[in-house]
Amino acid sequence: MEKIRAVLFGVGAIGSSIAKFLLEKEGVEIVGAIDIATDKIGKDLGEVLGIGKQLGVVISNDPKAVLCKACADIVVHTTSSYLKDVYSQIAPLAEYGVNVVSTCEELAYPYVSEPEFARKLDALGMKYGVTFLGTGINPGFLMDTLVIALTGVCQKVNRIKAERVMNAATRRVPFQKKIGAGLSVKEFDKRIKNKAVTGHVGLEQSLGMIAGALKWQLDKIGVDLPQPVIAMKNVASEAIRVKQGQVAGLKQCAHGSVGGEERITLDFQAYIGAKEEYDSVSIDGVPPVCQKISPCVHGDLATIAAIVNSIPKVINAPPGLVTMKDLPVPSAALEDMRKYV
Repeated sequence: MEKIRAVLFGVGAIGSSIAKFLLEKEGVEIVGAIDIATDKIGKDLGEVLGIGKQLGVVISNDPKAVLCKACADIVVHTTSSYLKDVYSQIAPLAEYGVNVVSTCEELAYPYVSEPEFARKLDALGMKYGVTFLGTGINPGFLMDTLVIALTGVCQKVNRIKAERVMNAATRRVPFQKKIGAGLSVKEFDKRIKNKAVTGHVGLEQSLGMIAGALKWQLDKIGVDLPQPVIAMKNVASEAIRVKQGQVAGLKQCAHGSVGGEERITLDFQAYIGAKEEYDSVSIDGVPPVCQKISPCVHGDLATIAAIVNSIPKVINAPPGLVTMKDLPVPSAALEDMRKYV
Protein backbone atom coordinates (compact mmCIF):
# COMPACT_ATOMS: atom_id res chain seq x y z
CA MET A 1 0.00 0.00 0.00
CA GLU A 2 1.45 3.36 -1.03
CA LYS A 3 1.90 6.12 1.50
CA ILE A 4 -0.51 9.05 1.68
CA ARG A 5 1.10 11.85 -0.31
CA ALA A 6 0.69 15.29 1.26
CA VAL A 7 1.53 18.79 0.05
CA LEU A 8 1.89 21.73 2.43
CA PHE A 9 0.35 25.02 1.35
CA GLY A 10 1.73 27.48 3.89
CA VAL A 11 4.88 26.90 5.94
CA GLY A 12 4.35 29.45 8.70
CA ALA A 13 4.18 28.72 12.41
CA ILE A 14 1.25 26.30 12.26
CA GLY A 15 2.16 24.88 8.85
CA SER A 16 5.69 24.14 10.04
CA SER A 17 4.42 22.44 13.19
CA ILE A 18 2.03 20.33 11.13
CA ALA A 19 4.94 19.37 8.87
CA LYS A 20 7.02 18.22 11.84
CA PHE A 21 4.11 16.18 13.16
CA LEU A 22 3.56 14.58 9.75
CA LEU A 23 7.23 13.58 9.69
CA GLU A 24 6.62 11.57 12.87
CA LYS A 25 3.75 9.66 11.28
CA GLU A 26 3.97 6.36 9.46
CA GLY A 27 2.15 5.90 6.19
CA VAL A 28 2.34 9.52 5.04
CA GLU A 29 5.01 11.51 3.24
CA ILE A 30 5.39 15.17 2.38
CA VAL A 31 5.84 15.46 -1.37
CA GLY A 32 5.60 19.20 -1.88
CA ALA A 33 5.58 22.56 -0.12
CA ILE A 34 4.17 25.92 -1.19
CA ASP A 35 4.71 29.35 0.37
CA ILE A 36 4.99 32.96 -0.78
CA ALA A 37 7.61 34.14 1.73
CA THR A 38 10.74 35.16 -0.18
CA ASP A 39 13.03 33.92 2.60
CA LYS A 40 11.64 30.39 2.19
CA ILE A 41 11.24 29.99 -1.57
CA GLY A 42 13.91 27.73 -3.05
CA LYS A 43 14.98 26.31 0.30
CA ASP A 44 14.69 22.69 1.35
CA LEU A 45 11.77 22.14 3.71
CA GLY A 46 14.06 20.48 6.25
CA GLU A 47 16.18 23.63 6.45
CA VAL A 48 13.14 25.84 7.00
CA LEU A 49 11.82 23.49 9.67
CA GLY A 50 15.20 23.52 11.40
CA ILE A 51 15.33 19.75 11.82
CA GLY A 52 19.00 19.38 10.87
CA LYS A 53 18.51 17.37 7.70
CA GLN A 54 17.41 17.79 4.10
CA LEU A 55 14.06 16.34 3.05
CA GLY A 56 14.40 16.70 -0.70
CA VAL A 57 11.31 18.92 -0.80
CA VAL A 58 12.01 22.41 -2.13
CA ILE A 59 9.57 25.15 -1.14
CA SER A 60 7.98 26.80 -4.18
CA ASN A 61 5.68 29.74 -4.79
CA ASP A 62 4.18 28.00 -7.84
CA PRO A 63 1.25 25.75 -6.79
CA LYS A 64 0.74 24.52 -10.36
CA ALA A 65 4.32 23.31 -10.68
CA VAL A 66 4.19 21.58 -7.30
CA LEU A 67 0.83 19.87 -7.89
CA CYS A 68 1.69 18.71 -11.40
CA LYS A 69 4.73 16.92 -10.04
CA ALA A 70 3.52 15.75 -6.63
CA CYS A 71 0.66 13.36 -7.51
CA ALA A 72 -0.69 14.25 -4.07
CA ASP A 73 -3.65 12.81 -2.18
CA ILE A 74 -4.17 15.85 0.03
CA VAL A 75 -3.11 19.47 0.47
CA VAL A 76 -2.73 20.75 4.02
CA HIS A 77 -3.56 24.45 3.73
CA THR A 78 -2.57 26.96 6.45
CA THR A 79 -2.47 30.56 5.23
CA SER A 80 -5.38 32.79 6.32
CA SER A 81 -8.54 32.95 8.42
CA TYR A 82 -10.81 34.42 5.75
CA LEU A 83 -12.29 32.49 2.86
CA LYS A 84 -12.26 35.50 0.52
CA ASP A 85 -8.47 35.56 0.94
CA VAL A 86 -7.89 31.84 0.38
CA TYR A 87 -10.53 30.92 -2.18
CA SER A 88 -8.17 31.64 -5.06
CA GLN A 89 -5.57 29.41 -3.39
CA ILE A 90 -7.71 26.36 -2.70
CA ALA A 91 -10.29 26.34 -5.51
CA PRO A 92 -7.75 25.59 -8.31
CA LEU A 93 -6.42 22.61 -6.33
CA ALA A 94 -9.51 20.60 -7.28
CA GLU A 95 -8.32 20.40 -10.89
CA TYR A 96 -5.38 18.26 -9.75
CA GLY A 97 -7.66 15.71 -8.10
CA VAL A 98 -6.35 16.54 -4.65
CA ASN A 99 -8.34 16.79 -1.41
CA VAL A 100 -7.90 19.83 0.86
CA VAL A 101 -7.91 20.22 4.64
CA SER A 102 -7.46 23.81 5.80
CA THR A 103 -7.09 25.83 8.98
CA CYS A 104 -9.09 28.68 7.40
CA GLU A 105 -11.61 29.47 10.13
CA GLU A 106 -14.36 30.63 7.78
CA LEU A 107 -14.08 27.40 5.80
CA ALA A 108 -15.18 25.47 8.91
CA TYR A 109 -18.78 26.45 8.11
CA PRO A 110 -18.76 28.99 5.26
CA TYR A 111 -22.50 28.87 4.61
CA VAL A 112 -23.14 31.65 7.14
CA SER A 113 -20.47 34.11 5.98
CA GLU A 114 -19.53 33.21 2.40
CA PRO A 115 -22.40 31.17 0.92
CA GLU A 116 -21.39 31.82 -2.69
CA PHE A 117 -17.83 30.61 -2.14
CA ALA A 118 -19.28 27.60 -0.32
CA ARG A 119 -21.51 26.77 -3.29
CA LYS A 120 -18.61 27.09 -5.73
CA LEU A 121 -16.29 24.89 -3.67
CA ASP A 122 -18.95 22.24 -3.31
CA ALA A 123 -19.51 22.25 -7.07
CA LEU A 124 -15.78 21.99 -7.76
CA GLY A 125 -15.45 19.11 -5.33
CA MET A 126 -18.30 17.27 -7.03
CA LYS A 127 -16.88 17.94 -10.50
CA TYR A 128 -13.37 16.71 -9.76
CA GLY A 129 -14.18 14.10 -7.10
CA VAL A 130 -12.33 15.80 -4.23
CA THR A 131 -13.23 16.97 -0.74
CA PHE A 132 -12.73 20.33 0.98
CA LEU A 133 -12.72 20.64 4.80
CA GLY A 134 -11.93 23.52 7.14
CA THR A 135 -11.15 22.49 10.70
CA GLY A 136 -8.99 23.05 13.76
CA ILE A 137 -9.62 23.31 17.46
CA ASN A 138 -11.90 26.34 17.43
CA PRO A 139 -13.76 26.45 15.12
CA GLY A 140 -13.70 22.77 14.28
CA PHE A 141 -14.06 21.09 17.64
CA LEU A 142 -14.44 22.77 21.04
CA MET A 143 -17.28 25.21 20.38
CA ASP A 144 -19.09 23.21 17.71
CA THR A 145 -18.24 19.53 17.06
CA LEU A 146 -17.92 18.71 20.77
CA VAL A 147 -21.13 20.63 21.49
CA ILE A 148 -22.99 18.73 18.77
CA ALA A 149 -21.76 15.39 20.11
CA LEU A 150 -22.91 16.24 23.65
CA THR A 151 -26.44 16.95 22.42
CA GLY A 152 -26.57 13.32 21.30
CA VAL A 153 -27.66 12.23 24.79
CA CYS A 154 -30.47 14.79 25.01
CA GLN A 155 -34.15 14.15 24.38
CA LYS A 156 -34.70 17.91 24.26
CA VAL A 157 -32.37 20.89 23.87
CA ASN A 158 -33.53 24.33 24.99
CA ARG A 159 -30.35 26.37 25.15
CA ILE A 160 -26.62 25.87 24.71
CA LYS A 161 -23.69 27.81 26.10
CA ALA A 162 -20.04 27.12 25.31
CA GLU A 163 -17.15 28.93 26.97
CA ARG A 164 -13.42 28.99 26.31
CA VAL A 165 -11.10 30.82 28.71
CA MET A 166 -7.37 30.90 27.95
CA ASN A 167 -4.35 32.29 29.74
CA ALA A 168 -2.64 33.91 26.77
CA ALA A 169 0.69 33.97 28.62
CA THR A 170 1.16 30.34 27.65
CA ARG A 171 0.53 30.96 23.94
CA ARG A 172 2.66 32.20 21.04
CA VAL A 173 3.75 35.84 21.13
CA PRO A 174 1.98 36.63 17.82
CA PHE A 175 -1.26 35.45 19.44
CA GLN A 176 -0.65 37.67 22.49
CA LYS A 177 -0.18 40.65 20.20
CA LYS A 178 -3.21 39.69 18.15
CA ILE A 179 -5.47 39.98 21.21
CA GLY A 180 -4.04 43.36 22.18
CA ALA A 181 -2.06 42.38 25.27
CA GLY A 182 -0.07 45.31 26.65
CA LEU A 183 -2.04 48.04 24.88
CA SER A 184 -3.80 50.95 26.48
CA VAL A 185 -7.59 50.86 26.29
CA LYS A 186 -7.50 53.78 23.87
CA GLU A 187 -5.05 52.04 21.55
CA PHE A 188 -7.03 48.80 21.80
CA ASP A 189 -10.21 50.59 20.70
CA LYS A 190 -8.31 52.23 17.85
CA ARG A 191 -7.00 48.87 16.64
CA ILE A 192 -10.45 47.33 16.85
CA LYS A 193 -11.77 50.09 14.60
CA ASN A 194 -9.02 49.66 12.00
CA LYS A 195 -9.21 45.86 12.38
CA ALA A 196 -5.61 45.48 13.49
CA VAL A 197 -7.14 43.57 16.42
CA THR A 198 -9.83 41.30 15.02
CA GLY A 199 -10.91 39.18 17.92
CA HIS A 200 -11.71 35.52 17.47
CA VAL A 201 -12.54 34.41 13.94
CA GLY A 202 -14.93 31.49 13.82
CA LEU A 203 -17.68 32.18 16.35
CA GLU A 204 -20.19 32.79 13.56
CA GLN A 205 -19.17 29.54 11.89
CA SER A 206 -19.50 27.55 15.13
CA LEU A 207 -23.00 28.95 15.68
CA GLY A 208 -23.98 27.95 12.16
CA MET A 209 -22.58 24.45 12.49
CA ILE A 210 -24.40 23.74 15.76
CA ALA A 211 -27.67 25.07 14.35
CA GLY A 212 -27.19 23.09 11.17
CA ALA A 213 -26.69 19.85 13.09
CA LEU A 214 -29.79 20.47 15.25
CA LYS A 215 -31.87 21.68 12.27
CA TRP A 216 -32.47 24.98 14.02
CA GLN A 217 -33.25 27.83 11.65
CA LEU A 218 -31.41 30.78 13.14
CA ASP A 219 -33.23 34.05 12.56
CA LYS A 220 -30.35 36.04 14.02
CA ILE A 221 -26.62 35.56 14.41
CA GLY A 222 -24.91 38.26 16.45
CA VAL A 223 -21.17 38.49 17.04
CA ASP A 224 -20.22 41.19 19.53
CA LEU A 225 -17.18 43.38 18.98
CA PRO A 226 -14.21 42.23 21.05
CA GLN A 227 -14.05 43.89 24.45
CA PRO A 228 -10.81 44.54 26.35
CA VAL A 229 -10.00 42.59 29.49
CA ILE A 230 -8.33 45.10 31.82
CA ALA A 231 -5.52 43.90 34.08
CA MET A 232 -6.43 44.36 37.74
CA LYS A 233 -2.75 44.02 38.67
CA ASN A 234 0.58 43.75 36.86
CA VAL A 235 0.80 40.54 34.87
CA ALA A 236 3.25 39.26 32.29
CA SER A 237 4.18 36.57 29.84
CA GLU A 238 7.79 35.88 28.88
CA ALA A 239 7.51 38.49 26.12
CA ILE A 240 4.87 41.04 27.19
CA ARG A 241 4.45 42.95 30.43
CA VAL A 242 0.97 44.25 31.20
CA LYS A 243 0.63 46.96 33.81
CA GLN A 244 -2.44 47.40 35.96
CA GLY A 245 -5.05 49.25 33.91
CA GLN A 246 -3.67 48.09 30.56
CA VAL A 247 -5.31 45.57 28.26
CA ALA A 248 -4.42 41.97 29.14
CA GLY A 249 -6.41 40.49 26.23
CA LEU A 250 -9.96 40.32 25.05
CA LYS A 251 -13.36 38.71 25.42
CA GLN A 252 -15.99 38.21 22.75
CA CYS A 253 -19.46 36.67 22.65
CA ALA A 254 -21.69 35.40 19.88
CA HIS A 255 -25.41 34.71 20.01
CA GLY A 256 -27.77 32.65 17.89
CA SER A 257 -31.54 33.16 18.13
CA VAL A 258 -34.47 31.04 17.02
CA GLY A 259 -37.92 32.61 16.98
CA GLY A 260 -36.56 35.69 18.72
CA GLU A 261 -35.17 33.66 21.62
CA GLU A 262 -31.43 33.25 22.20
CA ARG A 263 -30.67 29.53 21.95
CA ILE A 264 -26.89 29.42 21.47
CA THR A 265 -24.29 31.51 23.31
CA LEU A 266 -20.56 31.28 22.69
CA ASP A 267 -18.20 33.06 25.10
CA PHE A 268 -14.52 33.36 24.16
CA GLN A 269 -11.91 34.89 26.50
CA ALA A 270 -8.15 35.07 26.04
CA TYR A 271 -5.95 37.22 28.23
CA ILE A 272 -2.67 37.19 30.11
CA GLY A 273 -3.19 36.31 33.75
CA ALA A 274 -6.39 34.29 33.55
CA LYS A 275 -6.68 32.51 36.91
CA GLU A 276 -8.37 29.46 35.42
CA GLU A 277 -8.24 28.03 31.92
CA TYR A 278 -11.13 25.87 30.82
CA ASP A 279 -13.45 24.80 28.03
CA SER A 280 -17.05 24.20 29.04
CA VAL A 281 -20.35 23.26 27.45
CA SER A 282 -23.66 23.71 29.26
CA ILE A 283 -26.81 22.31 27.70
CA ASP A 284 -30.19 23.24 29.13
CA GLY A 285 -32.12 20.19 28.05
CA VAL A 286 -33.52 16.82 28.99
CA PRO A 287 -31.32 15.66 30.55
CA PRO A 288 -29.15 18.73 31.19
CA VAL A 289 -25.46 18.32 30.31
CA CYS A 290 -22.56 20.16 31.93
CA GLN A 291 -19.08 19.37 30.67
CA LYS A 292 -15.82 21.09 31.65
CA ILE A 293 -12.25 20.55 30.50
CA SER A 294 -9.73 22.12 32.87
CA PRO A 295 -7.22 23.38 31.98
CA CYS A 296 -8.43 24.29 28.51
CA VAL A 297 -7.19 22.38 25.49
CA HIS A 298 -3.95 23.87 24.13
CA GLY A 299 -4.98 25.62 20.92
CA ASP A 300 -1.87 25.24 18.76
CA LEU A 301 -1.12 21.63 19.72
CA ALA A 302 -4.75 20.64 19.26
CA THR A 303 -5.11 22.44 15.92
CA ILE A 304 -2.11 20.55 14.59
CA ALA A 305 -3.60 17.26 15.77
CA ALA A 306 -7.07 18.10 14.43
CA ILE A 307 -5.71 18.81 10.97
CA VAL A 308 -3.48 15.73 10.76
CA ASN A 309 -6.07 13.38 12.30
CA SER A 310 -8.62 14.62 9.76
CA ILE A 311 -6.52 13.61 6.76
CA PRO A 312 -7.81 10.01 6.49
CA LYS A 313 -11.39 11.13 7.06
CA VAL A 314 -11.14 13.75 4.32
CA ILE A 315 -9.69 11.22 1.89
CA ASN A 316 -12.55 8.82 2.75
CA ALA A 317 -15.26 11.49 2.60
CA PRO A 318 -17.68 11.95 -0.31
CA PRO A 319 -16.68 14.70 -2.76
CA GLY A 320 -17.69 18.30 -2.25
CA LEU A 321 -17.47 20.74 0.62
CA VAL A 322 -17.90 19.04 4.00
CA THR A 323 -17.83 20.26 7.59
CA MET A 324 -17.00 18.49 10.81
CA LYS A 325 -20.66 17.72 11.45
CA ASP A 326 -20.73 15.73 8.20
CA LEU A 327 -17.78 13.47 9.02
CA PRO A 328 -17.46 10.45 11.34
CA VAL A 329 -16.70 11.11 15.01
CA PRO A 330 -13.22 12.71 15.30
CA SER A 331 -10.47 10.39 16.46
CA ALA A 332 -6.70 10.24 16.65
CA ALA A 333 -4.80 8.49 13.87
CA LEU A 334 -2.12 6.98 16.11
CA GLU A 335 -0.62 4.28 13.93
CA ASP A 336 0.22 3.99 10.24
CA MET A 337 -2.14 6.54 8.68
CA ARG A 338 -2.88 4.21 5.76
CA LYS A 339 -4.81 1.99 8.17
CA TYR A 340 -7.39 4.75 8.63
CA VAL A 341 -8.09 5.29 4.93
